[in-house]
Amino acid sequence: MLPLATVPPCLYEMLQACRGVFSAPGFATFVVLVVGTLGAVGPRTITGIWAATGLAGRWHWSRAHRFFSETRWDPDTLGLHLAQLAVSLFVAAGTPVTLAVDDTLFHRYGKLVYGAAWQHDGSAKGRDGIGRGNCFVVVGLVVSVPFMARAVLLPVLFRLYTPKDGPSKTEHARTMVNLLSRTFVDRRVHVVADAAYRGQAWRNLPGNVTFTTRLASTAVLYGPPPQPTGKRGHPAWKGPRLGTPTEIAATTAWRKTTVTRYGQTGVVLLADIGCLWWGSLHRTPLRLILVRDLDRHRRDLALITTDLLTPAPDLVARYCTRWSIEQTIKDGKDLLGVGDAQNRLKTAVQRTVPFMLLTLTILVCWYASFGDAASDLTQRRGIARWYRRKTTINVTDMLIAFRRARITTVHTAQPTPDLTNHTAVTSTTKAA
Repeated sequence: MLPLATVPPCLYEMLQACRGVFSAPGFATFVVLVVGTLGAVGPRTITGIWAATGLAGRWHWSRAHRFFSETRWDPDTLGLHLAQLAVSLFVAAGTPVTLAVDDTLFHRYGKLVYGAAWQHDGSAKGRDGIGRGNCFVVVGLVVSVPFMARAVLLPVLFRLYTPKDGPSKTEHARTMVNLLSRTFVDRRVHVVADAAYRGQAWRNLPGNVTFTTRLASTAVLYGPPPQPTGKRGHPAWKGPRLGTPTEIAATTAWRKTTVTRYGQTGVVLLADIGCLWWGSLHRTPLRLILVRDLDRHRRDLALITTDLLTPAPDLVARYCTRWSIEQTIKDGKDLLGVGDAQNRLKTAVQRTVPFMLLTLTILVCWYASFGDAASDLTQRRGIARWYRRKTTINVTDMLIAFRRARITTVHTAQPTPDLTNHTAVTSTTKAA
């Protein structure tokens, strides 16, 4: 733990983009909690983060707990501010924005923990595949950063999913996509999700939004509606039955093309078919994209998309960037301790996981603005000489760089002026 609650001036400057989300004392608490989350090397419980801020002897620890349970701030508003910051840094003007959707379970076992329940757990061991805890649906921006070789997902919006009570995961995802589509109304917004997020919630998308997912193997597709015949009666709403993806793949005409998937480029067989998925998306015009490896060492990939313009190879590459959300969730849990907090109250539970995942977005944006990838790579290879082929930065390197910047701030005795103005706040003063 560092001796002073100083904040790197460059981080404080960047976080001014979120200043309007909080009151003055709330913003001061927000900044130091970001520093504590990124700087902590022990458990990321609320008190663990507070200890890492260096404020344990100056501000009462209840201020950290009140930040999540009582202070007036909205995770959606904070996430949208950070989304705008990330897009300004990583996405060129006028370029479409790609969003990925997924969910993950954070294990909690207390009977009084709000929203905790037995539900699907993708990381559970054994055949049951269930665990107890809080499940959050996550929507993030998929971006390319100059210091990393892979696509990176920056989480921005979150919803707590409660089984048998409230909206489904797909409905939560649609709500968050609507928020982002209004935020980036002047851009195309492409949404990618795995097969668990297909469903009727994606009907009637905003005009600037497209949705791409993996098609269920049992889904039955139909041809586009035929032209009116001029006869009496309503024209047909759907064309002839095309069948399931397997049935279509057996009769379709394939063509060879080059596709980039998961960082590798190769030649595959590809088919692009216009269709309707009547049982799920009803009358929404769709495209079925079938991908088959030449050596057949993988099963055919069947994608369904509302994007009628993008070339099929680019659609496949876009869908494969969905995997970045899995890596982000893993980094959040393993490196930032997301889910370690032991909150029980409703508001605190709904805010703590989003806050901690948002610190990962803050970290990447901070490093893109103020980090030195070449120097950090040289230093890392000098310390860990077995990384002879290390050519890109990862989240661990960014955390090390941030902690080094904080140490430098402490040694040069440059506390952030706006934060020191709030050091007189006592434990009996509640943040607005």
